[in-house]
Amino acid sequence: MPKNTFFNLTEEKKKRIFNAAILEFSTRRFSEASINQIVKNADISRGSFYQYFNDKEDIYLYIITELGKEKLELFEEALNLNTDLDFFESYLHIVNIGLEWARRRPDYTRIGMLMEIDDSKFIAKLRIMASQGYEMLRKLIERDQKRGLIKPETDPDLIVDLVYTLNIHFLKEYLSDDLCNLENMVNKTREILKIIKEGIAQR
Repeated sequence: MPKNTFFNLTEEKKKRIFNAAILEFSTRRFSEASINQIVKNADISRGSFYQYFNDKEDIYLYIITELGKEKLELFEEALNLNTDLDFFESYLHIVNIGLEWARRRPDYTRIGMLMEIDDSKFIAKLRIMASQGYEMLRKLIERDQKRGLIKPETDPDLIVDLVYTLNIHFLKEYLSDDLCNLENMVNKTREILKIIKEGIAQR
């Protein structure tokens, strides 16, 4: 995370460095990103960079933490306003918010996508650490198990893994296909949640 010297900078300079890092990490995977390009876009010297951050991992962790906070706050605010929704309705609501966020913040979303396809050791470790989103969904499932809405023998972690994988797939499709739109993505998610909820076997 940033050193104290970074937080002592003016808001304008901090924003300039932040935006330069966003530009670099949304264009290249972490393993390919360049500190030289960040300092060039931020219009600071390489020496100044090391006064503010220890290394590339340091600034990347800062960026990911800030983006995660923004996204998680949106999700938690929406869910707190809709406490009566079941897990499936809540997740669809989260997807709507996430896709709208992806539309408004395409550079932020590209960072997340590049993170998913980066095989560096640092990113692998970071993915394991980034469990807040997982925890939020798992709690929703456990809550519905207590409410009798989801079978008690259902493994919450397995369901979270399943919907998370689907979420990543849809975001990749959304970002790579200019013809994709939010409504199509939401409709696909709705249909898949219906399959998870009701199953596909003939009763």
